[in-house]
Amino acid sequence: MSNDLDSTVIGVVVLARHGDRQGFYQDPDTYTASSTAITALGEQQEWQLGWLLRSLYLNISSPSYIQGATPLTDLFNVSQVQVWADGGDEGGVIVDSAAALVQGLWPATPTDSTTLANGSTIVSPLGGFQYVAINALDPDEDVALEGFTDCNTLDTRTEQFYNSKAFAQMASDSAAFLDELPPYVGGRTVSLQNIWNIFDFMNVQSIHNATFAKALPPTFLAQANALANWHEYNINSDVSFEGIGNIAFRTMLPGILNAFQEITDGEGLKIFYNAISYKPFLSLLNMTGVVADNGLPAAIVDYAASVILEVRQPSAFGEPVIRFNFKNGSLDDAFTTYPMSFANWNGNDLGDVPLSLFIDAFAPASVNSTLDWCQVCGQTQERGCPALLAAQAYDTRTHYKLSPVGAGFLGAGLTAAVILAALGVLLFLGALSFGGRRWRRRSFGSTHKGPRMGDHLELHSEVNSVKGEN
Repeated sequence: MSNDLDSTVIGVVVLARHGDRQGFYQDPDTYTASSTAITALGEQQEWQLGWLLRSLYLNISSPSYIQGATPLTDLFNVSQVQVWADGGDEGGVIVDSAAALVQGLWPATPTDSTTLANGSTIVSPLGGFQYVAINALDPDEDVALEGFTDCNTLDTRTEQFYNSKAFAQMASDSAAFLDELPPYVGGRTVSLQNIWNIFDFMNVQSIHNATFAKALPPTFLAQANALANWHEYNINSDVSFEGIGNIAFRTMLPGILNAFQEITDGEGLKIFYNAISYKPFLSLLNMTGVVADNGLPAAIVDYAASVILEVRQPSAFGEPVIRFNFKNGSLDDAFTTYPMSFANWNGNDLGDVPLSLFIDAFAPASVNSTLDWCQVCGQTQERGCPALLAAQAYDTRTHYKLSPVGAGFLGAGLTAAVILAALGVLLFLGALSFGGRRWRRRSFGSTHKGPRMGDHLELHSEVNSVKGEN
């Protein structure tokens, strides 16, 4: 791999998993999640990640300093930052993690003050706390960060995976180990299908329960982790970019691609941060090819793990490039650069990815609106899909041009009468989209005319990997 050592960072897309949390359960068929809460350890993990990002990207002496970014010696600049957090999965833990991370990036400072007419100086509360806006996305109103729940097509594929020969073989191979687990799973059902919940219980208890940690046989946590990795990667990845197994990252793509363009267009954006669960990471690692090339394992990322997609300007100028950096939470001391490989690109030989090539590869898989998501996921009842599908049908009949509408403007429970009444308003309002982040190409001269949706279902019993074509 050959990267331009003299290129400069002009912006970053930060993707970070939440920090350590309390016990948690998710349905192994639908991934509907229970509520939980972040721990002090989780807050500290996220704060430390934010502090590391501050030293890398806001320190003017750092080789990775973001050109034009407000440096760490100055106050937070709201015009240069966007923060989005999944407000549904894991019951607020992700939003709380985002709050801790941004405090590491922009900690309290006494310079956050004002001088009054009488000459007195007032410092913001908590020693100069800097208020960083966090956009918490309710998945019922915006599917961007949680496209994997309520997705019927994904649920069907998951059931097919559970009924596959590969799953049956793995269940047979692991049966002896699973038979030993009942004393260590807190009453959870012991089966390969439920292995993620088994691993998560054991992991949480091993961190927070000294009695449990001492009683657990020394190899059990690692064995459960290995099975959970296999289970989750097969569900949350796909051999095709546009496969439903990649839905967790596909719904994130509009925001990321738009962030790239805002950064390169000089519109002021420098840091675009998405706080997410582990599932989009699996799709991301698969789609970028860092797993296929054995750079990273096909595994659940640790608490406070982070991928940084750096937007860099080559030393010879020309087109910006994208660099993939990864840090697996507290398991890694620093970020490591990994080559991306996908169709028409082999990062092992070529290094950083030209932005236009990245867009050409990933834009076709982008799920660009809630309506697109309804269609890809075969959803007709939840997240405002009844209203959106009715509006589309009305548009088809009347030949009006009607843009997709975000579920947040309609809600999920509209009756047929309200839907019909809303159509006139929709036609008047025009283009609306979830989260205000519909992907529209503005440059780089691609011949691609718009997002193509993958509506077929494929099941692959092996570990899913998108292979690069050279």
